Amino acid sequence: MFLGFLGTHTPRLDDKGRLVLPAKFREGLAGGLVLTKGQDRSVAVWPAAEFAAYAERLNEASRSNPKVQAYQRVLFSEASDQIPDRQGRITVPPALREYAGLDRDVVVVGKNTTAEIWDATAWAAYLRDQEEAFSGLSEEVFPGI
Repeated sequence: MFLGFLGTHTPRLDDKGRLVLPAKFREGLAGGLVLTKGQDRSVAVWPAAEFAAYAERLNEASRSNPKVQAYQRVLFSEASDQIPDRQGRITVPPALREYAGLDRDVVVVGKNTTAEIWDATAWAAYLRDQEEAFSGLSEEVFPGI
């Protein structure tokens, strides 16, 4: 049973920009996936069905709003749909590797319904900065809990 994308994994990018997906993530991505620019200079990994549902919700946003237009352009312009090969490998396109500063050492982190691919050094710095504030965020994220 697939419980969502959980944990932190450290595959390596090969010379062709491919990485082996964590074994725990393969079931959730077997039907296909979409790679997009993520927040904080990461690469977002969406299950294809989840991305399609998100894209549908974006279509409901105001088409005359310049911020919506800008967001959609950036999100969709570098998006890449893929199906992992038999070894569970995917290819991170050059534009997304450049955007996220990915070289060899990467980190794949679970984010429940999606995952992210980070440069290992950038992830370590991000995590170091965020862990201090983590304990105080629960009230802000879920008021009353």
